[in-house]
Amino acid sequence: MRKLKLIWDFRGPDANKIATHHEVHLRDYIKLNKLDIHITGIEVLNEMHSIAFMVVSDHEMKMVRDALKPHRGQIYLE
Repeated sequence: MRKLKLIWDFRGPDANKIATHHEVHLRDYIKLNKLDIHITGIEVLNEMHSIAFMVVSDHEMKMVRDALKPHRGQIYLE
């Protein structure tokens, strides 16, 4: 089954702090909706750009996308 990485971009001097906080909300959403999603995280791309992400299966993508409005997505390669 194909997996997709949904991504939220944060820019500026507080990007890492904001991405870290956003990941907490992603995990809360997963718990609240009892989803079988186990991969979330943050990545620091540079000092002014960080991302928060969640990996979902194809069949979960539309529901999560419509509810959480990620900035972009890509195919997740394990």
